[in-house]
Amino acid sequence: VQLQASGGGLVQAGGSLRLSCAATGGMFSSISMGWFRQAPGKEREFVAAISRSGTISNIPSSVRGRFTISKDNAKNTVYLQMNSLNPEDTAIYLCAARIGDTGGWNYWGQGTQVTVSS
Repeated sequence: VQLQASGGGLVQAGGSLRLSCAATGGMFSSISMGWFRQAPGKEREFVAAISRSGTISNIPSSVRGRFTISKDNAKNTVYLQMNSLNPEDTAIYLCAARIGDTGGWNYWGQGTQVTVSS
C-alpha cells in the first residue's frame, strides 16, 4: 500500500484545512487509516483514526471537537478536516494505514506540512 498525503499549507490561526491521503496498491476497504503529526523536537502524536468501513472514528481529546476524519472507500481516500487551527497545530501531518482495525500501523505516507501563523 502506498500513501500520498496532500492539502497542507500555511493558514492563519482560527482557520481551517482539509488534508487528504490517497491510497494505492491495496484493498482500501480492508485497511483502517490514521493521521499522526510531528512537530520539531516533539514526539509523533496520534490525531485521528478511522475504521475500515469508515463508520467508527477515534479522535483524541487533544483535538476532539476541532478535527474530524472521514474515509471514502470509493475514492480510496481518507480526509482530515481541521478547524479552529492554532499555532500549536503546526507540524508535519502523516497518514498511516494498517490491515484491519487494530494493531500497529503497517504503512506510512510521506507527510504534509501544516503551518499555523498567529
